[in-house]
Amino acid sequence: MEKSNDSSEYGFILVGFSDRPKLEMVLFIVNFTLYSVAVLGNSAIILVCILDSRLHTPMYFFLANLSLLDLCFSTSCVPQMLVNLWGPDKTISYAGCVVQLFSFLSVGGVECLLLAVMAYDRYAAVCRPLYYTVIMHPQLCLRLVAVAWGSGLVNAIVMSPLTMTLSRCGQRRVNHFLCEMPALIKMACVDARAVEMLGFTFAILIVLLPLTLILVSYGYIAAAVLRIKSAAGRRKAFNTCSSHLTVVSLFYGSIIYMYMQPGNSSSQDQGKFLTLFYNLVTPMLNPLIYTLRNKEVKGALKKVLGRQQ
Repeated sequence: MEKSNDSSEYGFILVGFSDRPKLEMVLFIVNFTLYSVAVLGNSAIILVCILDSRLHTPMYFFLANLSLLDLCFSTSCVPQMLVNLWGPDKTISYAGCVVQLFSFLSVGGVECLLLAVMAYDRYAAVCRPLYYTVIMHPQLCLRLVAVAWGSGLVNAIVMSPLTMTLSRCGQRRVNHFLCEMPALIKMACVDARAVEMLGFTFAILIVLLPLTLILVSYGYIAAAVLRIKSAAGRRKAFNTCSSHLTVVSLFYGSIIYMYMQPGNSSSQDQGKFLTLFYNLVTPMLNPLIYTLRNKEVKGALKKVLGRQQ
């Protein structure tokens, strides 16, 4: 495609929240704090899942992968956003934008699919407890994670070049705090409907299809829990799934709500905060959700920190 713009030479300008200069320093402090908590929390989850042999199970294998994804997801855009919030320079290099877009598309796609894999794991644990170890054997766990990572990478490998090579006729201002695909497509001065339709097709496969599988899994789980006669048994089954269901609700809820908004100026501002929510707040909350609701993780953390009672 023709490159009639100077973005490849001069990079882009991430508008972000520059229309609210008084808000930028507040956002810098808040986002730096949340990002620090997200990095520490997810790193701790990965560490305990590796070091504690009691957590060498499918559930915690997937949890460690989720924490790794959350680290990559936040790191793909938050450091650049903090730099831009700190001073007047809002630029990002062309190569930096490419890396950011590729990371965002790949890791976001992998997380959608991994949450579906985790829902299937919870279905097997609650609905087929006697066959759980047979169903969720290590080879299957590795294959499921490999499929999730591979699908996310395919999405990024296809959509990133198509998005970046769209002609923008010299436009460099991205109305976002990151190089997000919809914001970059809106800058195009050529017909981008083919790229949008392909992106929509990938969204169905990577976002809506996994969400459908999650809902079906939890439908079976709910039916199985209702058949449990003892209150203690129902409580145990609920605790097994509640953390994952909370994470799914936060992640998918913010994404679905954001993309249902109309394309006016107020929804664009709202979209920035919603993107910030699922890109930073959710990765920060995930370790807290799993540690606060999970005795095994809390016990492993105490052991690693040398405070085991």
